[in-house]
Amino acid sequence: MPDFEKLILNAFSRKEYKPVKAKTLARQLGVTDDDYPSFRRALRDLIAQGKAQFGNAHVIKPPGSRSAIIGIYRRFQSGTGVVRTVPLPGQESGEYFIGSHHALDAVNGDEVQVQVHRKPTRTNQGIGQIIEIVNRATKQFVGTYFERDGQGLVRIDGMIFSHSIDVGDPGAKGAKPDDKVVIELLRFPTVQERGEGVITEVLGKRGDPAVDQVSIVRSLGIPDVFPEEVLAEARVVTDGFREDDLDGRTDFTAQTVITIDPADARDFDDAVSVEIDPKTQHWLLTVHIADVAHFVRLGGHLDREARKRGTSVYLPQQVIPMFPELISNGLASLQEGKLRYVKSARIEFTPKGQIVSTQFANGAIRARKRFNYEQVSEILTQPECEAARALDPEISGLLTRMRDLGMILRKRRFKRGALELSMPAAVLEYDAKGHVTGAHFAINDVSHQIIEEFMLAANEAVATHLGSKEIPFLRRIHPAPEPTKLAKFAEFAKILGYKMDGVSDRFELQRVLSASTGKPEQYAVHYALLRSLKQAIYSPLKEDHYALASHDYCHFTSPIRRYPDLQVHRQLGQLIRTGRAGGDKDELAALGEHCSKMERRAETAEREIVKLRLLNYLNHRIGMQMDAVVTGVAEYGFYAQGAIFPAEGLVHISSLTDDYHHFDESATAGNLISG
Repeated sequence: MPDFEKLILNAFSRKEYKPVKAKTLARQLGVTDDDYPSFRRALRDLIAQGKAQFGNAHVIKPPGSRSAIIGIYRRFQSGTGVVRTVPLPGQESGEYFIGSHHALDAVNGDEVQVQVHRKPTRTNQGIGQIIEIVNRATKQFVGTYFERDGQGLVRIDGMIFSHSIDVGDPGAKGAKPDDKVVIELLRFPTVQERGEGVITEVLGKRGDPAVDQVSIVRSLGIPDVFPEEVLAEARVVTDGFREDDLDGRTDFTAQTVITIDPADARDFDDAVSVEIDPKTQHWLLTVHIADVAHFVRLGGHLDREARKRGTSVYLPQQVIPMFPELISNGLASLQEGKLRYVKSARIEFTPKGQIVSTQFANGAIRARKRFNYEQVSEILTQPECEAARALDPEISGLLTRMRDLGMILRKRRFKRGALELSMPAAVLEYDAKGHVTGAHFAINDVSHQIIEEFMLAANEAVATHLGSKEIPFLRRIHPAPEPTKLAKFAEFAKILGYKMDGVSDRFELQRVLSASTGKPEQYAVHYALLRSLKQAIYSPLKEDHYALASHDYCHFTSPIRRYPDLQVHRQLGQLIRTGRAGGDKDELAALGEHCSKMERRAETAEREIVKLRLLNYLNHRIGMQMDAVVTGVAEYGFYAQGAIFPAEGLVHISSLTDDYHHFDESATAGNLISG
């Protein structure tokens, strides 16, 4: 194999060398497709050694300063910002403060190169100066159009820039004052200078709920239209599907299999069956997951588009899917009565829920019955209800077995130290015309808990199986929290009456969560712990999932809507077919970083749109009173969330006229003290 480090350094030494992207450089050096992963590893090593660096637009160039690092920039409203380092081999993670005059024209999400002035320590941020924009997060922004002095201007949403953007002559693209518009930046603004852009789309009047929703989607750069070549490939795959072709597949069509999903679900990617072995009395759980990998060719148009999106995005009354509906709602959806291809995980448990064995197969099923969560909860909690009496005895028996096994697994999971944060999501309610009529907190009842336990069991089983074969794969990891953050949480809990004997003892955390559930302070306690925990991410690193108390965990059960699951399916499928499978850690690390970022983008979109819908609803109900729970305290007032209605807001200290108050900053809970 060629010495790629030497080849790259020789290229740098040539006078005619011009910085190019990694793939272009590889092509210039004659690197084959098979050798490209080795080339990438050599390049990463050179970057870690300071012998190469990223330049603008992610080109590769000879080193400038050895004290420069690569990271992601985040700007604050004040104009200052921070850069968090990108995890590269040999580069320590850290956070660097960037002054407003040392940020060039970087904006949120940009990948930048920072000249380090002071390295970060355990207690303090580092300090740095952005010297180059390596890669723009986006050049597309959303804002409100207005006119001044005969000039068209756009004020970008979210306080991203200090100045509005010049978009040329008034009325471009038919924009009118107070319209929401999408612009493409030609020149990014700085602290001193206004930027320049061009309007690419007029969305409509600011304040219209539909316009505001699409504004958030556009501002986050979420693609909501599939290219024609992607749709064409989906049509070809669909036309080629034959129900009678079970070659190489285990036939599970005689098994009693059901699906349980939300009432408004459009894609069904998991189905389950539970049996009891008459000889051993062991539980036999089979989790069937839509075999999306069978229909999505690696490197094809469908695959590349899904990889770019990373995840489906679930918004109020709208889903932006990862795959076209021919796949997500049709061919790969486990619809009742239709033959569908699946990846199947068959797990044998003792009567007490201990795993005895696992088996995996490429299979085919025909779901006997489709349920929604509400139906199953009613049947299991009210066995004499009409729906329960109308059930086929075979299906009724299956639901009972599912409940019994699910609760055994749930009890066992908590016994090993799993944490359950009670942070129910807001669920909007609509009338026949789609207008918001109210909202409530999501319910986590027995039907949800059953499916949750089965999906967790399947995810763990697949991760354990791949790990036992020493195959690098994309895990779902949740690093343990910093002890200092847990200590702060313990102080906060103590103020609320929950004393902890050991701040790092997960069973003590579990006890406090359980004791506060159902109490007025539930949200405050659970949210405080959530803020103490790190984010779960996708990574090939062998790390635990802290919240689940799991040593081996991955995402396997939702390949229709999550690309990491599809990646795991491909490796498992290869293992089933050939007994062998591989994975490149560097490539998996890059994929994990991308998918984690896309996941956060989707969550931001959902959160912001739900918040916007709630605010629009409440805007027409000024003066309405509701019971609320204090969720946070600051010097300027306190935050409160409706006890029944899932909206949160600020009660400013100026409105507390019944007494004099001052903020006790020494208390971690942030008490407002009357004086």
